Amino acid sequence: MKFKDYNLAKPIKEQLEVLGFKRPTDIQFRALKHILDGEDVMAVAQTGTGKTAAFVIPMLHHLLIKKRGAYDGIRGLVLVPTRELAKQISTVASEIGTKTNLKILGLYGGVEQESQIKSLKKGVDVLVATPGRMFDLISQGFVDISKLEIFVLDEADLMLDLGFNKDIKDVLKKIPKKRQTLFFTATIDKKIKSLAYDTVKNAIRIQISPKNPVSKNVAHAVAFIEMDDKRFFLENVLKEYPDQKFIVFVRTKVRAERVVSAMERVELKTEALHGGIDQKERFAILDRFRSGENTVLITTDVACRGIDIPDMDYVINYDLPDNPENYVHRCGRTGRGNKTGQALSFCSENEISLLEAIEEYTGEEVERYHINSDEYREILDDTESGDYNWQKLLRDNQNDEWEDK
Repeated sequence: MKFKDYNLAKPIKEQLEVLGFKRPTDIQFRALKHILDGEDVMAVAQTGTGKTAAFVIPMLHHLLIKKRGAYDGIRGLVLVPTRELAKQISTVASEIGTKTNLKILGLYGGVEQESQIKSLKKGVDVLVATPGRMFDLISQGFVDISKLEIFVLDEADLMLDLGFNKDIKDVLKKIPKKRQTLFFTATIDKKIKSLAYDTVKNAIRIQISPKNPVSKNVAHAVAFIEMDDKRFFLENVLKEYPDQKFIVFVRTKVRAERVVSAMERVELKTEALHGGIDQKERFAILDRFRSGENTVLITTDVACRGIDIPDMDYVINYDLPDNPENYVHRCGRTGRGNKTGQALSFCSENEISLLEAIEEYTGEEVERYHINSDEYREILDDTESGDYNWQKLLRDNQNDEWEDK
């Protein structure tokens, strides 16, 4: 079935054609009909499956064909855990709703309120928000969700991990009991089930969760590399594929800055993204990365979930994550929708326990990318980094002395 075969409002269907939406992904195919029929949905779907469009398309359709009436508050609310995700989903919704008269706003902290308040005063149909800024503006009287028609809770598992359980319950107290609720999560456990039962009623349950949670569109492997040698191997990969787009995950913001500095020393342009960077600049960095102005992003797990970068070629796990679930989310930055992608992890000796935890979580052994000793040494010798070349010179000098003897 194609998008053109769905009973969607003409402006939405025309825009989907413009955006290149042909056939729905699995989660979209299984969710669209139920959401269009007005049913509550609880969906468990791994990252990169296209779940944003799965709820945005039918939500915009519903709000477009149903007249607003006298109520001038928010009609559709998408509650998300991070600012980056709020900005991204509001952008997707605005793109899909371009040919409609629906007004969509991303509401999040880290930026000044004035422009957001100005938009709210003009009237907003769909609000994509993080809890903190939304409650702030509710208390100031600028946000009204008292007659909300559709409530979407996205990345529910991350919402709980970040401590937003009380905020979600406070939202439920402020919105009508008679509403359509769409509940999306990447993982399911007892806490998520408890939250779901509080949020949705008689919901259609959809689960897209293969035995191995890493997307089938992603070829992922691990190479065993010593911690001090990782920068040389990253240099090698980036220079081997200069026209590709890379997202490189590290464990801490200090590591991110150090890797950027190491790449600068060998004349490779990269940018760091982490929680220590001002929010406005974080958005600017992501915009440059999306547009291709910068093609290598060195980031912490602040970007491992929910961030959709078009045409992402490679994920590099420079450091393995402490949380094996984040491995799945990291790999999910590539191979999104119906596209394919590749992910390569650098594993040092003291990270083997992290690799074992990942394999236990996914239920499968990660493919080994074997590097023999000669190849390993050749990659180290090929670096343009001055802080390694002096070691090479010493070693070569020693070899020459042995040959002279």
